[in-house]
Amino acid sequence: MTAMTDAYTWKDRDIVGSDGEKIGRIKEIYEDRQNGKPEWALVSSGLLGMRSQFVPLAGAEPNGEDVRVNTTKDHVAAAPSVEADGDLSEAEERALFEHYGVPYTAEGSTTAQGAPAGRSGAQGAGSGHDVSGPTTDDAMTRSEEELRVGTTQQERGRVRLRKYVVTEQVQTTVPVQREEVRLEREPITDANVDQALDGPEISEEEHEIVLHEEQPVVEKRAVPKERVRLEKDAVTEERQISEEVRKERIESDTDAG
Repeated sequence: MTAMTDAYTWKDRDIVGSDGEKIGRIKEIYEDRQNGKPEWALVSSGLLGMRSQFVPLAGAEPNGEDVRVNTTKDHVAAAPSVEADGDLSEAEERALFEHYGVPYTAEGSTTAQGAPAGRSGAQGAGSGHDVSGPTTDDAMTRSEEELRVGTTQQERGRVRLRKYVVTEQVQTTVPVQREEVRLEREPITDANVDQALDGPEISEEEHEIVLHEEQPVVEKRAVPKERVRLEKDAVTEERQISEEVRKERIESDTDAG
């Protein structure tokens, strides 16, 4: 079997479970505080490697470019959440030992000295507890993921207010006047006989009058009509969100006759 001192060279390798499923990538190697031997691998997993889990190194060995461990991906995913702050407290270490079914002692029993139990590993005689979880009582805790949806604001586009000039034909009607000539004839009467006989009896003469008319005159001037500005209104609509969530199920199984 590979010496556990080789574990220090496993950093940044992929780690796979006993079921052949990839668990994640090794970020750090943790030693036992008592004997200094490699004990835990801190593994990044999940979307973008944002989740970290501790995996026991007992029985771990290289498998090509990967490292194979004696536990499964699902078993690791169900492990207690522990802060990866560079050191494991005794309580955190104890919780991990119990989850992986390895006896824990204050003297520093390490997973490198004892193989971890699987999800369905053997139970201690008369214990009555599942070795894959806490042994504080006889109950299992069933958990499920809840979908929490929020909103974030982002730019969806820009609107610009722009003014430009167009030309259109406008027609209107305006009344105009013009002068026209007409002839007026009046008979000779006692009232106008003197004017009629004033001048030579027979002669040539010419009279002239000036006729006038109106012509349309066009004048253009800019007249303000309205003021226009951009304003924003918040419109609320319902949008359907679909996402997968995981739920744990608990069922009983017996091999009794």
